[in-house]
Amino acid sequence: MPELPEVETSRRGIAPWIEDQTVTELIIRERRLRWPIPASLEKNLSGQKIHTVRRRAKYLLFDTNQGSAILHLGMSGSVRIIDSLEPAAKHDHVDIRFDNGKALRFRDPRRFGSLLWALNAEEHALLRDLGPEPLSADFDAHYLWNKSRGRRVTIKQFIMNASVVVGVGNIYASEALFGAGIHPKRAAGKVSAERLATLVTSIQSVLKRAIKAGGTTLQDFYGGDGEPGYFKQQLNVYGRDALPCRMCKTEIRAIVLGQRSTFYCHHCQR
Repeated sequence: MPELPEVETSRRGIAPWIEDQTVTELIIRERRLRWPIPASLEKNLSGQKIHTVRRRAKYLLFDTNQGSAILHLGMSGSVRIIDSLEPAAKHDHVDIRFDNGKALRFRDPRRFGSLLWALNAEEHALLRDLGPEPLSADFDAHYLWNKSRGRRVTIKQFIMNASVVVGVGNIYASEALFGAGIHPKRAAGKVSAERLATLVTSIQSVLKRAIKAGGTTLQDFYGGDGEPGYFKQQLNVYGRDALPCRMCKTEIRAIVLGQRSTFYCHHCQR
């Protein structure tokens, strides 16, 4: 599933082409996504100027004077900029055409994505209870310390909880915990303030490096320019079970936490 760096990479790729452009037409070939595309979307979005393209957690927000379109890429979705008359392929479910001759094409082979509309995006049910952005000033060691006290859940599951902090998905949680030297099974409430400060720094570092590399392409992800992400080459533990740790040469281990594969080095992470 595209995580925060992949969604941010997509945002940066498409924003220059569609910000300050007016929607001339919506072509919806398949409405049956994770949630059906609302019948009112064409009326709400057509003729509107896209003022900004934002990201909130793993959602892309297209802001207009009348409201915002909310796009989630799902498990295998992607967006890219095309010439508006480019023929559609099998899984190209939505085109949003603009007055500059370009179109935003949403491709979603598994149909787990979504495209919705909100008068106020921040109050939408999908967004209103989300935690802070990990790269914002609101996410710091003091916040994480207060939020984690008394919590018995594992630290990996804790930082993957979107009500705690958004966008720290499975890949980046494993990588950030490795960078902080924290065992993924340690109870969140048992991690010291000093180590939580290190974890905050590690989360931010991993996400920034992943964004710079264009995200992580493991199977389906491609950015807004159609290019894959290259952070896979920098992964220290994720997907490297039975391979030697890059730091100490100990064999990387794989376990399952919260039904998600988890990778760590039992020598470097305590």
